[in-house]
Amino acid sequence: MRNSTYENYINREVGWLEFNRRVLQEAQDRNNPLAERLKFLAITSSNLDEFFMVRVASLWDQVNAGFKIPDIAGLTPTEQIKVISERVKKQLYSEYNCMGRSIIPTLRRNGTDFLDYYELDENQRSFIDAYYRETVYPVLTPMVVDQSRPFPTLLNKSLNIGILFEDEKGGTTFGTVQVPSVLPRYIELPRSKGRAYILLEEIIKHHMGFLFEGHEILHMGCYRITRNGDLSVDEEGAEDLLEAIEESLKQRKWGNVVRLEYERGLEDELLDVLVSEMEVPKEGIFEIGGPIDLTFLMKFSGELGEPELKYPVYKPQRLAIFSEYEDIFDAISENDIMLHHPYDSFEHVVELVEKAADDPNVLAIKQTLYRVSGNSPIVKALSRAAENGKQVTVILEIKARFDEENNIKWGKQLEQAGCHVIYGLVGLKTHCKILLIVRREEDGIKRYVHMGTGNYNDSTARLYTDIGIFTSNPFFGEDASTLFNMLSGSSKNHDFYKVDISPGLDQTFLRYIKGETKNARAGEKGRIIAKMNSLVDKSIIDALYEASCAGVKIDLIIRGVCCLRPEVKDLSENIRVISIVGRFLEHSRIFYFHNCGNELIFLSSADWMPRNLTRRVELLFPVEDRENKRKIKRILDVSLSDTMKARVMRNDGTYKKIDRRGKEALNSQEMFCSISMEENEVEEGFSVERGFRPILKRD
Repeated sequence: MRNSTYENYINREVGWLEFNRRVLQEAQDRNNPLAERLKFLAITSSNLDEFFMVRVASLWDQVNAGFKIPDIAGLTPTEQIKVISERVKKQLYSEYNCMGRSIIPTLRRNGTDFLDYYELDENQRSFIDAYYRETVYPVLTPMVVDQSRPFPTLLNKSLNIGILFEDEKGGTTFGTVQVPSVLPRYIELPRSKGRAYILLEEIIKHHMGFLFEGHEILHMGCYRITRNGDLSVDEEGAEDLLEAIEESLKQRKWGNVVRLEYERGLEDELLDVLVSEMEVPKEGIFEIGGPIDLTFLMKFSGELGEPELKYPVYKPQRLAIFSEYEDIFDAISENDIMLHHPYDSFEHVVELVEKAADDPNVLAIKQTLYRVSGNSPIVKALSRAAENGKQVTVILEIKARFDEENNIKWGKQLEQAGCHVIYGLVGLKTHCKILLIVRREEDGIKRYVHMGTGNYNDSTARLYTDIGIFTSNPFFGEDASTLFNMLSGSSKNHDFYKVDISPGLDQTFLRYIKGETKNARAGEKGRIIAKMNSLVDKSIIDALYEASCAGVKIDLIIRGVCCLRPEVKDLSENIRVISIVGRFLEHSRIFYFHNCGNELIFLSSADWMPRNLTRRVELLFPVEDRENKRKIKRILDVSLSDTMKARVMRNDGTYKKIDRRGKEALNSQEMFCSISMEENEVEEGFSVERGFRPILKRD
């Protein structure tokens, strides 16, 4: 094995930008339906927003604090920012090239146009003029900067129009107008055939003379800022963590500007005013070759109603096993039941909580919540359970980034219903996914447990791939009780029968990786397969390098960031890394170790990242049921066989499509849809004609 040097690792931020490029490639893929391509463009744009608000903002904090220690790949914060700026500019060029040269022409061929004001006919102009007078004008607030009025504090991620107009002394005065977010970003125009739309900012720009009447407008153009959105909370010094988080949320709107986007053609004089007044670093200035902020395309994709412009409808399947029992508790009592979302329905999880809320034999419900939906049926069921007199304990993580406000609201609602709500732990995020139901039965108290890789969110469960397991195994029940007692602070006993938790999971994973290394060196077969969202932890990477050099065959299925360099001579020749980006967001965490034929399979809420392994409460649990192990091995096998949506990582950190020569076309996500429909009960009247054809069973 080579000496451990910086060249052995990929920078985390570069790895993330590579992931976002793979998302963009789905928008560029003409084989994807048009409406779905629009969604991928919106996701690419939204991803960059969060990237700048959190990751880039954090790097600027380090620069301002004088922090110069290089990262895992040898780059200082200043160097990382420069690399990011260069790569983002290239990515933006590709993004808007896709929008202007592919998406817009394809929309036009399908009878849908985005028009500029000068392209409107007389009827459309009359319509827009009336819309401006009646709807837009009353909402606008023009702001002028002069000696008595300072430069305004602009809202994070708000779209604005900057104006320079001539003042009375022959100089220039700056003004700005926020494009109101309370109004639709795009407006449909009257049209006899097909559909036509115009963007709100185009309407405002055309009517700008009415806002600044009496002034000669010299220049104007759209711009948008992104502020530091990373919360900074002194948990140790916060007497009330809930109150501290609420106060920090207010500050998020007004953090330092880390990015300025401006539309192509903006005059230098106007750009100089924006840069100087908001103190935008040069690495954070980006010219945009089209409409700024493409996140509106997510909603707009819904305007395309034709079924052929979207993915075939897929309805998550109800598991056939539940129809064999009158009661969901009976089904779980007799079987360890695995759910593979979104292919299998998340409704079973909701039904379990709802059933427990009303079952007179249920004494207590305990559950962790990290991210929940805006109208969560699980929160409603937990509230009802408390109102029904059951002991309900909820570990609610209010530090879940960008969901803090939602979770605070849910926490207060749960408390009002009588639930005991614990708002996470000081210094640690509670990220594990576990539900415990304590029930009185004829032969005594019985515990029912659900553990999973994803959040208890009924909305994202239709979009994210995750795995959950129901069990009434008493050892898992005892472990669940121990974990909840630890989280509530009533117990410091961390001895578990089956599960492992973090902080400390890094040592657990290292033990299993080193076990495979030892077996390989002893002449036994060494095999590791790991599926996760990100691989960043250096100690794990180094252990994988050592295992590879010992002859362990390693397959990594990593959706997002991967700091490991695969297939490097004398370092990682036995490591293959693929990333699957498709219709659903790959989110499940699966870990397989051959263990000399006594195969070990684990599911977890944790990725191989320092934050998951050392700064969060995470859960790692074994899959022991033979049928469930078979199903998970099939998930890994099908994922590794994907030739349509998988991309292989090169040792320079870039990715390439699978070489399909001699291989069948296999889209793993479509395959899983087909498997679930075949093994469960397709509802009457549900059509599967467009895609998801049932396949022959492989096992």
